[in-house]
Amino acid sequence: MGHAYGLMWKTVSEDCNLACDYCYYSRVMGKPESVRRPTPAILEKVLREYLSTCGPVTSIAWQGGEPLLAGLSFFQTVVDLEARLARPPQVLNNAVQTNGVLINRAWAEFFREYRFLVGVSLDGPPAIHDSHRVTSGGHGSFARVMRGIRWLQECRVDYNILTVVGPHNVNHGSELLRFYRDAGFGWIQFIPQMGFQAQHPEQTGQYAITPDEYGRFLCETFDEWYRGGHPNMSIRFFDNVLQTYIGLTPDICTMQSQCPPHLIVESNGDLFPCDFYLDNTWRLGNSADMTLTEALATPTYTRFAALKPTLPAKCQTCPWRTHCRGGCPRNRSEAADTTLGPDYFCTAYETFFAYAHERMQSLARPLRTARTHSALMRL
Repeated sequence: MGHAYGLMWKTVSEDCNLACDYCYYSRVMGKPESVRRPTPAILEKVLREYLSTCGPVTSIAWQGGEPLLAGLSFFQTVVDLEARLARPPQVLNNAVQTNGVLINRAWAEFFREYRFLVGVSLDGPPAIHDSHRVTSGGHGSFARVMRGIRWLQECRVDYNILTVVGPHNVNHGSELLRFYRDAGFGWIQFIPQMGFQAQHPEQTGQYAITPDEYGRFLCETFDEWYRGGHPNMSIRFFDNVLQTYIGLTPDICTMQSQCPPHLIVESNGDLFPCDFYLDNTWRLGNSADMTLTEALATPTYTRFAALKPTLPAKCQTCPWRTHCRGGCPRNRSEAADTTLGPDYFCTAYETFFAYAHERMQSLARPLRTARTHSALMRL
């Protein structure tokens, strides 16, 4: 088997059936002229190359826009191709990120049958969610999203909730977690509301909330999550911070020492190194003209891979460096010496790490002991 790297399809490019005013990628505002999707030739070529070069256990992410606009028949073709092209004992996991409004019984049964992990975008209770996540006509989408989630629950599909943190909810951290806990949502991910487009990577450090606001939000939600040392839900950021205290490698790319190998495939076959870097400056080529392995070996990809490990002086002496690893290059503005400066949210993370440190240590201590015991048992 080959080496490990990730693959994400921008399944329908920017096409989307919602008009969320803060979207960092889609600019169609809920009115796609026609739905773009990969041609059969591009789809098969990329899947064949990926499955022939990746490791024994790997995953593919399907995003957009709104990927479900590609249609159930498209995704049936995907899983049929994967079954034909995978090499036993290769295990392939699919994940899809959706706004949830198109999910019905047929979609939920499909996701269950083929074991898709489904991420659903939801920003909180109705008034909060519907303030930004709207149709092209300005109507809120909360009720339709919740209907889709109920189908996932009824069909026992693995799903998580993705929440954009912006001015509409940054001061409601406890309320969000209580709402999610009452709704039975056990897996949550927060991302700050971006003030830039993925198609304009020269725009760095532009967000709708301040580092101070985000720092307070993280502390508030941590208090609600911690529950006296007995968390009963997963919040991805806190889980990953805890992994760093245990001595494990976090799965969030921003908290790793370098950006893990990854390729983004646009619906037309164009290849990019990251879904925050989707302009011609960072275009690696087109999958019709090059292999995925060749894309990873391009000078442009090498230049991208060098962005994160080069940390500014502040990061190199920071006591929280082993937990943060400098954050995301997309959030680090260019400094005077042409290196990248600290992450835009640097002070937010400093605030949070100082606030949560002792409690993170108390959670990590028995887990480290159990991990050490398990390792000794294998000797």
